[in-house]
This record gives sequence, C-alpha cells and structure tokens, in this order.
Amino acid sequence: MNKYENIIVGFGKGGKTLAKTLTAKGQSVLVIEKSKRMYGGTCINIGCIPSKSLILNGEKKMSFSTAIEHKEKLIGMLRNKNYHMISDEATGEVLDGTAKFVADHILEVTLPDGSIKQVEGERIFINTGAVPVIPPIVGLRESTYLLDSTSAMDQEKLPDNLVIIGAGYIGLEFASMFNSYGSKVTVLDASTDFISREDDDVSELIYNDLVEAGIEFHLGVSIDKVKDHADFAEVTYTENGEKKIVKANKVLAATGRKPNTSELGLENTSIQVTDRGAIVVDDFLRTTADDVWAIGDVKGGLQFTYISLDDYRIILSQLFGEEERKVSDRVVVPYSVFITPPLSNVGLTEKEAQKRNIDYKIFKLMAAGVPKAQVLEDARGVFKILVDPKTEQILGATIYAEESHEVINLIALAIKANLPYTMLRDTIYTHPTMSESLNDVLK
Repeated sequence: MNKYENIIVGFGKGGKTLAKTLTAKGQSVLVIEKSKRMYGGTCINIGCIPSKSLILNGEKKMSFSTAIEHKEKLIGMLRNKNYHMISDEATGEVLDGTAKFVADHILEVTLPDGSIKQVEGERIFINTGAVPVIPPIVGLRESTYLLDSTSAMDQEKLPDNLVIIGAGYIGLEFASMFNSYGSKVTVLDASTDFISREDDDVSELIYNDLVEAGIEFHLGVSIDKVKDHADFAEVTYTENGEKKIVKANKVLAATGRKPNTSELGLENTSIQVTDRGAIVVDDFLRTTADDVWAIGDVKGGLQFTYISLDDYRIILSQLFGEEERKVSDRVVVPYSVFITPPLSNVGLTEKEAQKRNIDYKIFKLMAAGVPKAQVLEDARGVFKILVDPKTEQILGATIYAEESHEVINLIALAIKANLPYTMLRDTIYTHPTMSESLNDVLK
C-alpha cells in the first residue's frame, strides 16, 4: 500500500491550492480525481468560468456554436494548467480514479481499467464538491432531453425551446444566458415568490427586465410529468388549477446542488454527515475523524469557489500558522448572480433589516443615473445601500446593474474594515466607472 503525508480527494479550488502549498513545502501529496474533465474543480470546468464565458459571449451576440468552442478552449487550457500545477511537482501526484474510504485514513481507488489501488494518508482532505439535484418529477430523470447545470454547458446545438425547472439563481443565470443566444426560454417554479431573498423592489425590477427580454415565467405551479416524444419533451404542469403543457427541445433541472458524498464510503469511517449528506465539520473544518478535513461544497453551506479558497486559508492556518482563521469569522461574504445586468449583494438587505428590527438609513439610486451605465448601453437596475444611522457604517448593499460584481467587492471591503459610508462617498474615483456611482448614491 502506498502511503502519503497528504491525500486530497477531489481537485477543487481549496484542495488544489492546498496541494500546491504542501508540495512547495516538500510534503508528499496525492490528489485523486475520478474525471479527467474535472482537473481544477467545479469552477473551472463546469461552474463559474464556463458559464460566465457563455454569458459574456451571449451578450456579445456571438453564435452559440462559436461560444461553445471558445468555452472549451478556455477550460481546456485551465484544466491542463491545473493538472501540471500538481503533477509536475517533485512530491505531487495526480491519480485518476474513484476513491472510496475503507477506514478513516485508507482509501480504495478504482482506476479507469477497473483495477483497485489502496492508499493511506496521514492527513486526508475531502474536496469532492456537489452534484445537481434532480427533483422527483414523473419521467424527468428518465427523459433523454434532461439537462443539469453541467450538461447544459456541453450542448453543441442551441435548443430552440428550453424549459427550466427552478427560478432560483442558477435557473435565472441559465435563462438569461440561453435567451441571449436566441432560445425560447420558459421557467417553471413551485414558489409564487420570485427570488424572495431579495428586496421586493429589486425582485420586481429583475422580473420585469427578464420578461421584457423574452423569458416566460410560470410561478406557483406544480410540475406533474415529463413525457418524451421523437423530437421533443412534453412538460405537463398545473397552474391555478388548470393543466397546461409546454413543449421543449431540452428540459433543464436547475433545482440546486447537494454535497457529493454518496459514493465515498463514509459509512466505513467515523466521519459524520448530515441528513442531506453534507460532511459535519467544526469551526476549523475538521471532521469527526482525526486529521480528516472537508473543503468546499462537500461540507454544505455557501457553494462559492471563493469559500473553498477561504477554507484553504483556514486549514493552512492550522497546519502552519496559529489557527488564527476559522469559519465563524466569515461574516462578510458577497455574492453575484450573472444575469444581464448582474445582481450582487453583501450584508443585509432592506427586507432582512426590517425582519430583524435593525434601524437603518437607505440610499438608493437608479442605474440610469450612472454615466458608465449609459456608456455600456444598459442603464437598467438600481443601487441600494443600507447604513447604520448612528455609527455611519454600512450594513449591506444590493446592486442590480452593469459591473455590480466589481463594485460589490469595494463595499464588502468597507464593511470588513468598519469604514463609515462617507469614506466611499467622498473617495475620488476614475471616470467613467460604475464605482464612481458611490459618490452619488451615498449623498
């Protein structure tokens, strides 16, 4: 049996970054990855990078087939770079195969040829990410027209008619993206509330803009079944008590993702999981087994690649620091939804502040008032910033506007640094930029 100081199961963001650091310190590292198309992890191969490439090129009115070629070239380059980032190190090794625990620190790896190799690690880091959830709708899982968030980006041909099940953030990104290439997109969702986490005025703006762009929504519906025909799928749903049918070339299930643990053999270990299959960790990402950690989506919680990267920092502070970083310190976490224009948030929304009876002052500016938005020829959207009237510190911000994903990081930094909102208001920004909107919105 081969023994290693460190074994990392899965090639995700946090794990690969940790592997690079450990090999740089001369420690032996084995990274096990079951798919050659996943070197580098979810973000590079099936997540943020390919989806944002397709979204951007859709906005540029590039043809779908050309955009797919661009996407494949991009992720192919990144995948190769990530593989060699580990394999080229003197103490690094990448093993293709499917790993299964047989004990807390021993794994059996089924290789591509069917043979089995057993390996042992002094430390083990589980970094297997998450997998799409397919809802239990009659005929959906069996449908030859079914797509998930991964296969949706591997289509060689643009679907003329696309039905998306789920009006959450993932569903909206795909709806916006496929619509930009010319697909007729219909979104079905069981909830009557549209992106209910957001403030009602923001949700209404986004809904109206997406409808204006040509996307059709049916909210508060129950999806009864999916039936395949020779050239299309028939999706039957009930809306206001009435049975309705929509035909589609593809049906995309965008109903969330769950931790990828079902085939890890964790029942053979002392590693505990939740009812949803998430690995239980403490404030330092340690599992219930000694010297075994979980990184990224596999432990549940926020599914962002930058969370996985911060997981790496937390583990690094234990191995080589003074355990100065921990999960509970992670309170200022921005996010972006890459519809067109993008939606970004950090901290409290107005809805959350009201629910928690937190006193606030609100600053609001429509994106049409920002010169750069006019230059970009998309003046849709709004800026909303909540401020504590006593301390003048920023409580939260929601930006639905072009380049919001850049501006939100500036606001997140101000919150993290406990800066008064006047610091952002009075800063001199370059022109024309979306960040200079902070001069106006915070007046």
